[in-house]
Parts: sequence; C-alpha cells; structure tokens
Amino acid sequence: MRTSHRLLLRLYHDPQFDFSRVVVEYVDRGAPNDRSTATGDRILRLDADYMEVEGGTGAHAACIPYHRIVRILYEGRTMWERTQRSGRGTDP
Repeated sequence: MRTSHRLLLRLYHDPQFDFSRVVVEYVDRGAPNDRSTATGDRILRLDADYMEVEGGTGAHAACIPYHRIVRILYEGRTMWERTQRSGRGTDP
C-alpha cells in the first residue's frame, strides 16, 4: 500500500514520468460535488503535510492536505484511490 504523498513524490522525481500528466482529485467543500482537481503543472510544491497548488488568476496558492486527496491519475489511469473504510489508498 502506498500513500498519496509517496506516490506524488515518485511521479515528480522519477524521469520515466511526466508530472504535467498527473491529475489529483481532492475534497474541496463548496465546489461542485465537493471535489476539485489539480494537474501536475499547477502543483507548486509537495510539502511533508500538504501539496501547494497555484491559484487561479490573482488568487493565492492553496495548501491541500494529503488526507483530502481522493484519487491520483496518470495519463487518465487511476494510480491511487482512497478506500472508503480505512482512508488509505490502494495500489492498483
């Protein structure tokens, strides 16, 4: 089992992956269906406790805690998804 943070670090640092092809879906209260996404090219930093995502035009960057991540996709394929029961992700 792999954490979302560890997988994002691998996708970022491993030269066989293009981080701009990553899509992270996360809980965002108030957004449609309480979900938002960030593509790899919008992720500014992978901190120990959160990922920092650039805001829209004129908006400040947002810090998204890893526990709010629901799914990580690479080129449209699910690489990690939070399980309902334990809250931990699964490696497909």
